[in-house]
Amino acid sequence: MTATLTAAPGGVTTTLRILPARHADRVRELARRAGLDCAPGHGQPGTVTVVVADDAERALRATRLTGPLLLVCDTVGRAGLLEALRAGAVVLRRADLTEESLAAAVRRAGAPHPSIPYPELSHLLTTGPGPAPAPHEDRPPALTSRQMSVLRLMAEGHGNAGIAQLLHCSEHTVKNVVYEIMARLGARNRAHAVARAVRHALI
Repeated sequence: MTATLTAAPGGVTTTLRILPARHADRVRELARRAGLDCAPGHGQPGTVTVVVADDAERALRATRLTGPLLLVCDTVGRAGLLEALRAGAVVLRRADLTEESLAAAVRRAGAPHPSIPYPELSHLLTTGPGPAPAPHEDRPPALTSRQMSVLRLMAEGHGNAGIAQLLHCSEHTVKNVVYEIMARLGARNRAHAVARAVRHALI
């Protein structure tokens, strides 16, 4: 049976849908202990679907789910992290599963622009080469210094308003630069842009 729970991180209501799976009961119990109370119904827009699986990469390839996605997995390799970034999904290692980490992962998954925590970004940057790029991706795209500054702050999880404040420019300017970055990198969204930047060793 699907469990639907409601979280209110920062005053914003997020509905969780925990799909049946091995170890799903533990996730459900931690969610309740973290204050994610039961709510009626499921599947409304913005619902964060929680998939508990053995391997992140295999889980992503097997799922056809749309919308915010949180993967709780035993094995999370570099390829799995990249696949998750491309899909806009958030990954949480089951070994790191606590009430606090689950609540934080739910907040990230339900955010309009999911961010990448430092440990995951570091893992992507330090665990060896990723899959070979396609022929048309051999050369990394050229980005301006401003685009690089915005890209790094995006990778750290800052939203447009925060980036504007840090770079002393308008939020409208940041929004335009983000669109430029996505166009240069051929990315579908911010997380995909960061994944492509990591793949090209731009950050």
